[in-house]
Amino acid sequence: MRTDRGSWGKVISGGLIFGGAAAFVSLAGMVEALGVREIVIGVIDLGRLLLLLIGLGAGYQAARRGIGGALTALARGLLAGAAAGVGLSALLVLASVVNLRGMFINASPTLLEIISFGRGTAGVPLVIAAGAVAGALGAVATLLPGAVRGPLGAGVTVTIVVGLFQELLQIILQEGGIRSAIRQFIFVPEGLPPRGALGVFLVVLVVSAVWRSRQPVVRGWILKRPPPQQRLVRLLGLLLAVAVALLLPLAGGLFISQVLVLVGLYTLMGLGLNLEVGFAGLLDLGFVAFFAIGAYTVGLLTSTGQYGIAHWSFWAAMPVALVVSLIAGFLFGLPILRIRGDYLAIATLGFGEIIRLLALSEALRPWFGGSQGVLFVPKPIIGGFEFSGPAQIYYITLASSVLIAFVAARLRDSRLGRAWMAMREDEDVAEAMGINLVNVKLLAYGIGGAFAGMGGAIFAVLLGSIFPHSFSLLISINVLALIIVGGMGSLPGVVVGSLFLVGLPELLREFSDFRFLVYGAALIIMMQVKPEGLWPAAMVRRELHKEEPVGVVAEEPAAVERVEA
Repeated sequence: MRTDRGSWGKVISGGLIFGGAAAFVSLAGMVEALGVREIVIGVIDLGRLLLLLIGLGAGYQAARRGIGGALTALARGLLAGAAAGVGLSALLVLASVVNLRGMFINASPTLLEIISFGRGTAGVPLVIAAGAVAGALGAVATLLPGAVRGPLGAGVTVTIVVGLFQELLQIILQEGGIRSAIRQFIFVPEGLPPRGALGVFLVVLVVSAVWRSRQPVVRGWILKRPPPQQRLVRLLGLLLAVAVALLLPLAGGLFISQVLVLVGLYTLMGLGLNLEVGFAGLLDLGFVAFFAIGAYTVGLLTSTGQYGIAHWSFWAAMPVALVVSLIAGFLFGLPILRIRGDYLAIATLGFGEIIRLLALSEALRPWFGGSQGVLFVPKPIIGGFEFSGPAQIYYITLASSVLIAFVAARLRDSRLGRAWMAMREDEDVAEAMGINLVNVKLLAYGIGGAFAGMGGAIFAVLLGSIFPHSFSLLISINVLALIIVGGMGSLPGVVVGSLFLVGLPELLREFSDFRFLVYGAALIIMMQVKPEGLWPAAMVRRELHKEEPVGVVAEEPAAVERVEA
């Protein structure tokens, strides 16, 4: 086993950085705010879980980037975790000699009690020891073979998710029959008890282990079947996914339906922006403008209030909104055809703000309503059935998302899609090969804008009113973040990113003050752990993991030589 002093110095400095991150999120108020939500009753809450995950991350990073065998990796993880504990303990020591509350409003006695396990400065050794244990566990995660690490990770993750959403799950499972039996087996009225957490962990562990062991056999059996039978299996899988998607609002209730509609709207915008950024390589920070154009078009054409101009139905107005958004994309692309890189991002950002300020301006108030917005947008109606609430509008969103995803997939595999990807890699080479960059760019902006316009049209009827403040720059940033996290250029990645960055924060609405801090942390973690995204496109996966065949999960042996980063 080969080690060096510089390597251990980097382990300590890295652990201290993680400890500084733990102190930062504590002073930002996250630990105390999240501490009110217990994951497992009497065992751990969300605030302490956050600190534990930071310690695990310190140990994982130190062990993964080191040289040597299992014992060396374990020692590195333990040392990094202890260093992280030292960094967090410095906050306790500082609070004992300085009035931190005068500088940081969140440095409350409750926070210091959480960090020190209720012992004050006497808890410093305990904090360091807890960090060392967490770091050692993070190192162990790098040593376990994939067949063990995968099921363990799945069990822990599902248990945390069940504890995190225990109130919502109890509401969903409160009906009689098998639902009630599952609820009584897992939960008690106060939340998730240790026995319920252990039961969930063991069930998921066993199911994951069995599936992981049988997955190659099942896949091999399917690949050996004749093509008609393979198509039948894929069709059955598709039908199962459709059935789950259709039954989600019925099983989840009104709140889940509301969250699913928002996820669907961001999926529509993500598919459009993914076409521009992921396929064509055109960074657009003003994408919310097309969302606003689609919403205002439907609102003005359908509203029964003061600013309604046609009193059309939603179904008649939606195609017009798509066309208007498409034309807006073409017009938007004309002035910026020769702009690249950071300048393109700045120019597109300006366009998004221009649309919002125009809708907000007093000059256009007679037509767009100004800050008062457009009111009385009617709900869609088909044959006397009114899509009155989120549970009904969800199905419109679902159908639109499926349609747009199908169109995006066909575009990706078409000649135009290949031209977009060639332009993304190198515009000069693409032009030298005969690709008309003007046409290709305008089509990217126009079609992407039309996708977002459809999302805006549904958004208008969901709320029944439109206000300029609903179309801020942060929406564009959120959409860009979700396609990065999901996987640039990946259509399934857009859905995964929407669920992760839109659905999860909506379910944790009481902690929405920390949403953008979580976004930043998620992006940093993604760049370190999965730079290609949660569900990357095959080409991106090949570029970033050239040594791994696509579709094959590379497993690390228990003790391997680790290359220092």
